[in-house]
Amino acid sequence: MVLKLYGGPTTTCTQRVATVLYEKKIPFELHFVDWTKGEYKAPAHLEKQPFGQVPYLDDDGFILFESRAICRYLDAKYPDHGPKLAPPSSDLKATALFEQGVSIEISNFDPFVSKAVAEAVLKPKFMNIPKDDAVFDELIKNIDTKLDGYERILAKQKYIAGDELTMVDLFHLPYGSLLAAAGSDLLTTKGPNVARWWKDITSRESWAAIGKGIPTGAVKFD
Repeated sequence: MVLKLYGGPTTTCTQRVATVLYEKKIPFELHFVDWTKGEYKAPAHLEKQPFGQVPYLDDDGFILFESRAICRYLDAKYPDHGPKLAPPSSDLKATALFEQGVSIEISNFDPFVSKAVAEAVLKPKFMNIPKDDAVFDELIKNIDTKLDGYERILAKQKYIAGDELTMVDLFHLPYGSLLAAAGSDLLTTKGPNVARWWKDITSRESWAAIGKGIPTGAVKFD
């Protein structure tokens, strides 16, 4: 049975999962959940995703939500599809560095970048709420400081969890790619190592395929 991914073609967390699906060449179907029609809060959706969010995955009746958890499940279930995007649990040190990287993205990147994007892009475009320049500037200041840490990490290794690409790097793509639309070029100008890393991951075939929107319906790979 083909995996069913429920979410929006351009919603960031749905794109996070789709990036991993493309990296690993796992066939799937995108089922569009339309927030403009209130489908996120419909009883049928809340039965599968109790917080009224997207995405969720339906794997032959097994329902899983939270994008990062879905990505880890996919990598573990399909070890022979595409690259391995997390180290094997038997490699204790590599796993520890991977978990460290997951924590870095969740704690030091996503909270600030997602709020900056919401303030400068999502609120004006979808909620008719003007951007609060003071709030946005403070968020950019925090992102700038956090990227100092990224620059130090990436001066020593190619990717966030070591010298091999992992899903930790891919987790940054959806919100990070919207930062420029929000009015900040920090990811390309902060420092040579952050800029090199960002160019690398945004140039991947998987992100080129879904960065502007995930195709709805069935997605198959040769």
